[in-house]
Amino acid sequence: MKKYREQIEKFVPTCEQEKEDKKLILECIDIYQDKILTRETKIAHLTASGLILNHDFTKILMVYHNIYHSWSWTGGHVDGNFDLFEVALKEAKEEVGVNNLKAFSKDMISLEILPVYGHIKREQYVSCHLHLNVTYVFIADENEKTKAKEDENSGVMWIKESELEKYCSEAEMIPVYRKIIHSALKIKKERQ
Repeated sequence: MKKYREQIEKFVPTCEQEKEDKKLILECIDIYQDKILTRETKIAHLTASGLILNHDFTKILMVYHNIYHSWSWTGGHVDGNFDLFEVALKEAKEEVGVNNLKAFSKDMISLEILPVYGHIKREQYVSCHLHLNVTYVFIADENEKTKAKEDENSGVMWIKESELEKYCSEAEMIPVYRKIIHSALKIKKERQ
């Protein structure tokens, strides 16, 4: 069995949205097989994201995403990589310029199906499609220097969880971010 499918099957949903989205993601894998790992599957493909939190989980290290014109988490297309955690970690390091990220866990903390609206990227039109997304949480030191990945984002900033509405213009993403923080806090408490 493929590593990416095992990672998704292992995930335990915490809500109805995750339960239903997990089912649909696994159905898409059944239909498209390993093509789901590439952008060759134009209607839907796998992505991996990272929510980078400070040590007390009160702030998120976010990037200003040039396509969405919003402060956002890190992440990207898996582009053929079978290890979803590895993709999320690589993307997080690249997009914020922080090398000392610590994995909160190597297990995914969330999954969701996210719509992507038609847009221009590198002077090419990209049609509407779905990101079959898995998310991991990383921890970073607020004092570590950050650096934007200029071809994708134009800023990196710590944002208080309580101020997400002020910075994130993608209103549909705010509940996703809060769901992930809530799940991470619950796991952190269980570990103590």
